[in-house]
Amino acid sequence: MLIKRKSIEADANRMDGPRKRSEVAKKDTPKPPRKPKFAPVTLSEQDGVRFLHFGTEWVQGAMRLRKPDWPELEYAQQMMAWMLFNPEPQHIVQLGLGTAALTKFSYRQFPAARVTAIELNPSVLAICASMFKLPPDDERLSVLEMDAMDFVMDPLNHGSIDALQVDLYDATARGPVLDTPEFYSACAACLKDDGIMTVNLFGDHPSYAKNLKAMMFAFDDVWCLPEVHEGNVIAIAFKKTPPVDFSALYERAAEITAATKLPAKSWVNGLKAWHSPQ
Repeated sequence: MLIKRKSIEADANRMDGPRKRSEVAKKDTPKPPRKPKFAPVTLSEQDGVRFLHFGTEWVQGAMRLRKPDWPELEYAQQMMAWMLFNPEPQHIVQLGLGTAALTKFSYRQFPAARVTAIELNPSVLAICASMFKLPPDDERLSVLEMDAMDFVMDPLNHGSIDALQVDLYDATARGPVLDTPEFYSACAACLKDDGIMTVNLFGDHPSYAKNLKAMMFAFDDVWCLPEVHEGNVIAIAFKKTPPVDFSALYERAAEITAATKLPAKSWVNGLKAWHSPQ
């Protein structure tokens, strides 16, 4: 995952431009001069949960078959921690589709919001629709095949997003594929003044410190939740630092849990620990 993002897949996509899912399968779509190269998309199932892989043992996402709109993995649930600070978002964006867990949950949970997902790999788009219950695009949902860097660099997207969820991993799954100050500055530019970004990081990898440093350069403040699974750490980046009122956050967490069953109290506990290190 520590590849440079000036890559063959990014360059080829730039020349061809973003495409909606409905255009991916069209035979008359012109082929890019250089075809993007991706790791194979593979699946596994265990105990009623379907997992997505990119040809390795690393899990790229999961879906419980009986609860397809529920974010099954704990780190994915933590990616929704921006809900503590914004109960009524108007535009939610996901960079990196995975199994569409965050996209589906946001789409169902916030019926007044627009939801946009960006994914470069057409095989991921196809398998999310066929095997992970991703609904078709409509007036609120837009899933685009394009490079995440191109999306955040587009001035048309600047100042338009309330919540930005970033989960950009390749087959090696050991660090975000986009991790520069330029990338995170562009992410910040896409947010509204009170916008929030959540990012999936690996706490036990050198990329963790690099990403935190880049985020702190671009954002007013960055907080982190405790590590879960085998090293996932969710960073919460604020374009403008919010007031720290833990009583209010616990009240909001109770509302979130009552409405969604997400373990929001644990998020506040984690943020409190971040602000009160031992």
